[in-house]
Amino acid sequence: MGTIQVHGIGASAGIAIARAQVWKKQDQIIGQEVKSPEQELARFKKASEQALSGLATLHEQTKQRLGQKEADIFQAHMMLLQDPELIGQIEVLLAAGNINAEAAVQKVTGELVSLFASLEDEYMRERAADIRDVGQRLLSCLQEAVWGNLQGTAREEKGTSLDAVIVVAHDLSPSDTAQLDTGLIKGFATQIGGGTSHSAVMARALGIPAVVGLGQALEQVEDGDLIVLDGTAGLLCLRPDEEELSSYEQKRADWLREKKRQARWAELPTVTQDGHRVELGANIGHPDECRAVQQVGGEGIGLFRSEFLFMNRASMPDEEEQFQAYRQVAQDMNGKPVVIRTLDIGGDKELPYLNLQSELNPFLGYRAIRLCLDREELFLTQLRAILRASHYGSVKLMYPMIATLEEWRAANRLLAEAKETLARAGIPFDPAIEVGLMIEVPAAALASELFARDADFLSIGTNDLIQYTLACDRINEQVSGLYQPFHPAILRLIRQVIDAAHRYGRRVSMCGEMASDPLAIPLLLGMGLDGFSMSASSVLAARELINHLSFEEMKELAEAALKLEGQEQVKALLLERTRVQINA
Repeated sequence: MGTIQVHGIGASAGIAIARAQVWKKQDQIIGQEVKSPEQELARFKKASEQALSGLATLHEQTKQRLGQKEADIFQAHMMLLQDPELIGQIEVLLAAGNINAEAAVQKVTGELVSLFASLEDEYMRERAADIRDVGQRLLSCLQEAVWGNLQGTAREEKGTSLDAVIVVAHDLSPSDTAQLDTGLIKGFATQIGGGTSHSAVMARALGIPAVVGLGQALEQVEDGDLIVLDGTAGLLCLRPDEEELSSYEQKRADWLREKKRQARWAELPTVTQDGHRVELGANIGHPDECRAVQQVGGEGIGLFRSEFLFMNRASMPDEEEQFQAYRQVAQDMNGKPVVIRTLDIGGDKELPYLNLQSELNPFLGYRAIRLCLDREELFLTQLRAILRASHYGSVKLMYPMIATLEEWRAANRLLAEAKETLARAGIPFDPAIEVGLMIEVPAAALASELFARDADFLSIGTNDLIQYTLACDRINEQVSGLYQPFHPAILRLIRQVIDAAHRYGRRVSMCGEMASDPLAIPLLLGMGLDGFSMSASSVLAARELINHLSFEEMKELAEAALKLEGQEQVKALLLERTRVQINA
């Protein structure tokens, strides 16, 4: 059999070379015997208690091993097990007396899995795996089965003939992934899943390569097959020949060497060859991510996505819980700026406890600042929490999805109300906290001068700005070719925002994916962008690139690019005039 290459989604960067360990969960057989409704209910309650206890242990183990962020996944699972709606549906079925506890659990969780799996939003779709995981844990407790045998399987394999393995599976639950022994398991590949799945999050935390979404082609892999897993390229190479194996071994060595080489940039400032300094920050979604930002020398948090505090739970976090999270980030960053974006959720990112209605076009609907201005108590709670955290560091506040001056002013009126409430209560906060907005709606970009008069800073959110400007759904493969960051309209909007901000002495940064694109960075630098914010893993490469550029030369490059007629012309110019190496 020859070499087979299978393409999927790179979930965690790196290259692993090892034998395959094909792992299949044993199907749990659901018996039909029904005892009395009272006995079935008692069995279910006992199983729930056992499942909660097991999750509490796993939560603590994961917290010690990987950190609070990864452990929070199992906190969410514990909340699911205590969700009145989930528990209530199961208990109603048991009370009817014609179904046993196993069948009731399977029916209710199965229906919820199907519901979540049918949603359009990728993040919400992948939460089906969490519900499936909780259901399987309950069934294991009901049947007194051993939960999870992935480690044991790999350990047995290691004991016979292999030093390490790459796990190949249809899917891995968060529980499975959290318990992986990285001394034995060097990576994993799955048929389904996406880059935001919890197994992908766990893989990145463990520091092992992972490729997901490989589809049915993965079924060709057999136990003991030699495979190469390229988590950076999203590729699995099955049964590589000697030449391919040698090539990947060299790639792996180069990758490890490059990581080590780039580490020296963590201690250096972000400054061009001719002395122009910019701020290089990071985007985070959880307080524990500050560690990674500090390790790469991030100069601040350019975007704290506060909505992740609201996800994977049965109820909204209260003011105190939010305050503790925001304060932790402010203190961990030790005086460096922390930009907290207020809740950006709604429409396709439904939170069950908000009871949001389904929308035909959620990206243009009831979301972000629109939701917050409509639900004032929710918004005021978050504003008070952010204000309280501002006493402990250099906290800045940013509103998402602003389209009109009326929205901007309405949000600031509520902010003034939150300040007044804290002041009356004698609770300390920074009364001069800087307040800005994301420029991600074309109307805001075109009217950026009006916003720059009042705002303390502007931040360009290119992900939405591009799709709204070009009327192109960025996750729709059929129109993905229209999603063009270097389209002349996009470049002119970015330049207009930067110029408007600078006319009023305001700083302007960018927190979309474009900010970390090595082809875009020279152009954005030349346009005068003051700050770049990206994932922590991109910071070192971006700093190295900027430190090798001339600001004056990049200004000339930007002027030339703005005169071109299409994306391909712009990209060709950038490739020609800069020394950026883009991987094909």
